[in-house]
Amino acid sequence: MLKSPLFDVAAGFGPGLHQECTRNRTACPMTSLVHQLAASLGKAIDAKDPYTLAHSEEVAVMAQALALRLGLDRQMADRVHVAGHLHDIGKIGVPDSILGKPGKLDPAEWKRMKAHPAIGAAILEPMPYLVESGVVAMVRAHHERFDGHGYPQGLAGNAIPLGARIISVADSLSAMLQTRPYRPARRFDEAIREIERCAGSQFDPVVAAVCVGNRDTLRDLIASYRCVEMV
Repeated sequence: MLKSPLFDVAAGFGPGLHQECTRNRTACPMTSLVHQLAASLGKAIDAKDPYTLAHSEEVAVMAQALALRLGLDRQMADRVHVAGHLHDIGKIGVPDSILGKPGKLDPAEWKRMKAHPAIGAAILEPMPYLVESGVVAMVRAHHERFDGHGYPQGLAGNAIPLGARIISVADSLSAMLQTRPYRPARRFDEAIREIERCAGSQFDPVVAAVCVGNRDTLRDLIASYRCVEMV
C-alpha cells in the first residue's frame, strides 16, 4: 500500500474534532450561516431519497476530517466540509423514479444521473462566496476519477480539485455502508478494502491511503451519526 508522506502532517484527530471545528466557526457569523445553510440543504437532499439516511452529513464530516489529516488548514477544511454537505444538491434535478430505481439504470437514465454534479454547480454558482471559495468546483468535480474516466468533465489527477478528490473518497465510503435500492450495504472493513483497491484508479492514492490509515476514526465518526456500532 502507498505510504503517504502526509501521514506525518497534522498528526491525529480525536472524536471532538467536529465539535471543535463547529466552535471555531462561531467567530464569524457569515461563515457560521454558510455552514448552517449547507447543512440544511444537505438534509433536504437526503430527505428526497429515503435510502441515503444522513449521507450528506456523513460525507461532510468525513471529508473535513480527511482534509485536516492531509494537512489542509482549518479554513480550507471548513470549505471542504461545506462542499461535502452540498455535493449531491444537483439530485434535485434527477427524477425520483431514477434515484429509487431498484435495478440497473438504462443509458438515458444514467445520463440523467450523471448530470447531477453539473446541475449542483449551476444551482450554487449564483452565490459568489461558494464560487470564490472553491465549493462550486468541488461539487462539480466530486464524481471525477483520478484516472480520468469520471464525469462530468473527464478530469484526471491533480486537475481535479483536491477538495473534490477528498469528497470522492468520503462519498464512496458513506454510500457503500448504506443499503441502496440496487444493492445491500457493505460491512465497514469491506468498504475500506474497496477504497484501498481503487486507489490510483477511482481515487487519489494519497487521499485513499489517509482514509485507510485512519479507518478507526472514520468508523467512529460514522457510528456517531448512525447511533449504531459499525461492523
